[in-house]
Amino acid sequence: MVGGRARARPPRQLTRDPKAWPEQPSCDPGAEAVRQIARALAAVLRERDLSLRAAAVGSGVNRQAIADLLAGHSWPDVATVARLADFTGCLL
Repeated sequence: MVGGRARARPPRQLTRDPKAWPEQPSCDPGAEAVRQIARALAAVLRERDLSLRAAAVGSGVNRQAIADLLAGHSWPDVATVARLADFTGCLL
């Protein structure tokens, strides 16, 4: 894996209080980037009253992958973020 063991733990585990994800900032730059993406995506979905299923259909990204991103359980790849950004029309 690129970066060695840096992604051995999910992003939410790299915050002081994982239960406060995505509100709890992270000192790890990668986890902080994922946190900011999750916050932006969650806000767009909320504003547009879109379900995970609707986001999955519209973006072509698996529903569980979106749920894992929002929950801080996974490290999304660039293609996932790009598809979600294209679908929402927002910079994530």
